[in-house]
Amino acid sequence: MLRLIIAFLWAALAMIFSLPAHWHWKHIAKKDPMKAWRKAHPYVRGFFRKLLFIAGTKIEVRGKENLPAADQAALFVGNHRSYFDIIILQTLTNGPIGFVAKKEFLSYPLLPLYTADIGSIFLDRENVRESLKTINDGTERMKLGLSLGLFPEGTRNHGDQLLPFKPGGYRMAEKSDSPLIVMALTNVGKIFEENKCHFLRRRHVIIEFDKPVYPSQLSKEERKAFYDGIPARIQEMLDTHKN
Repeated sequence: MLRLIIAFLWAALAMIFSLPAHWHWKHIAKKDPMKAWRKAHPYVRGFFRKLLFIAGTKIEVRGKENLPAADQAALFVGNHRSYFDIIILQTLTNGPIGFVAKKEFLSYPLLPLYTADIGSIFLDRENVRESLKTINDGTERMKLGLSLGLFPEGTRNHGDQLLPFKPGGYRMAEKSDSPLIVMALTNVGKIFEENKCHFLRRRHVIIEFDKPVYPSQLSKEERKAFYDGIPARIQEMLDTHKN
């Protein structure tokens, strides 16, 4: 309980006192979005690293050599267990990374401001036309050099089996000529959401990055096979984590 209270108070105060920085980044973004995202990245990454420290989270990274350089955009695709998926990934990438978030996220206090600061986009899954616009927006951001995190299950999944994947977002990597990196996360939900009363608990989590694949360099048949095989590849990595 005490760990949760400390984390909540620290996060709330940090976001409030960072409002001037937010307005500064927002002003820069009007002329040069990529410059704003690069400036915001180390601050947001530091914020999340402190939050993970308070939570007592130990992170084991596998496949770190597969992470792209700071100036290379990539689409990270993985299973979704917790809000901490986003927090952890943000602390590991070399360059700025945004996320494809549900439109409902915009109703949260303060958080949408800082989610926008790192270049995240908000998806309305109930509106096909708006979803296509969001994917096109994400493609353009990746062309500028921004990486994006995508969780095709569409919602946090606390079950043992993966939910059906929604593959529409994969096209952002394909159209921007960027690599797609499959990733798998284990035990992340046990930090917060899966605990009784949602208390924060010390956990050892594993995040694994597969080798990057450029969908734009594959034939139509190879690309379809790769996309179709992503859930199985994630499940395969998750199974190895159990050992």
